[in-house]
Amino acid sequence: MAERVRIAVLGAGQIGRHHCRVVSEHPDAELAIVVDPEPATEGLAYAARAAWLPSLDHFLSGRPHDVSAAIVAVPTAAHASVVIRLLEAGIPVLVEKPIAHNLRDALAMISVARKKRLLLSVGHVERFNPAVQALQERISANELGRIFQVHARRLSPFPSRIGDSGVALDLATHDLDVMCQVAGRPRRVFAEVERRAHRTHEDLLVATLRFESGIIGLLEVNWLTPTKVRQMTVTGERGMFVVDYLNQHLTLYENARATTDWEALDLFDGVTEGNVTRYAIPRKEPLRAQLDAFVRALHGEDKVLVTPEQALEVLRLALLAVQSGTLGQVINPGSPADSTV
Repeated sequence: MAERVRIAVLGAGQIGRHHCRVVSEHPDAELAIVVDPEPATEGLAYAARAAWLPSLDHFLSGRPHDVSAAIVAVPTAAHASVVIRLLEAGIPVLVEKPIAHNLRDALAMISVARKKRLLLSVGHVERFNPAVQALQERISANELGRIFQVHARRLSPFPSRIGDSGVALDLATHDLDVMCQVAGRPRRVFAEVERRAHRTHEDLLVATLRFESGIIGLLEVNWLTPTKVRQMTVTGERGMFVVDYLNQHLTLYENARATTDWEALDLFDGVTEGNVTRYAIPRKEPLRAQLDAFVRALHGEDKVLVTPEQALEVLRLALLAVQSGTLGQVINPGSPADSTV
């Protein structure tokens, strides 16, 4: 039986509190320390039978704490400074998405992780949504045939917790990650952005992406809708998959003209309504599933599904979308080395 992993959670805001909860409930992990400057979070740590420290300086100066890993849920702008210091102290890290506030910081984090040969993973938690995983499995099995379009909608009321970034980094990064898993690398991006309620950043983004695979992507995100919408559709020659992120549903709307004869799909010549199937998918909290993968990776039993290099690409696309909307221009993402965002 593997030894329980002692984890420190840095940042006990809204998402950090959820991390504290899933760690403290995990059979193979233990919440060792909560690090947050807000004194009220000491009660959170106490309730979980964990230590509390007010700052990263206190945490690092008190090492060793017999901590084997850290989860970083501090504001995005502070990701790089916190993660780099943890890595330099020899501590593997799972950092919330987006990986950083800009590409320079993300590249610096990746460089230190490589130099130290330490695990660095990024919390693109929708990868661990059972409906998304079922979608990817069925697409990998070629159940849709050729894919034509991916359309993601992530709409919300304005949040009180976000101050240092806009919808591109906070919301769009979720769907850009999943879209790239389905469609591959984008060849060009065009976006429109607006700032209607946020004081400093965009709170509405609509983007069109053309992928190298030929697939067209549509992305809509905002903080201006008075209800939550979390949906992705993938349209192909055999029908359309619809993912409901919130309810963890996956539904297939079949194209009745698409035959089960694989060779006949070359003669694809139309679309009509067919059967509708909602798949029975065992529900699981994505944050818990993400922690499962992180713990297995710490034990050397599994690879973390989201690498920092993948997270870097998602960050780059989100920043390019904002740049496109600001300039009113189509942007060719090129290669990571080409970007100056």
